Amino acid sequence: MSRLETILSVVTTLSILFNIGVFIYARAVVTRLLFVSEELGDLQTMIDGFAKHLQSVYELEAFYGDETLKHLLMHAVSFNEQLETFEAIYSLTEEEPTTEKEAIDVEDPDQAEAPPPAQV
Repeated sequence: MSRLETILSVVTTLSILFNIGVFIYARAVVTRLLFVSEELGDLQTMIDGFAKHLQSVYELEAFYGDETLKHLLMHAVSFNEQLETFEAIYSLTEEEPTTEKEAIDVEDPDQAEAPPPAQV
């Protein structure tokens, strides 16, 4: 083997090893990103549910006008809005409707068109 062939073989081997390493690293990073995305989506759902529950408690006659609950509600809503800034991340794992009909069904099932009346 000539000197040039040896150098090319070494460079090719190093290039292949480097590409394999980059592939493994990129796969691990994408896996972690998808995990974080799913967890952020779950956290968003939990915070939204908490804010709605707190709103319903605040609206009860026994607690209506309570300043502590009012500030807690404002804080929960503010936290929920701040978490929505990460929507681009946690929407990575959400499935998007493929057709316009499915989009209507997902958004509000009551808005879907009723089937035409049967003709006799």
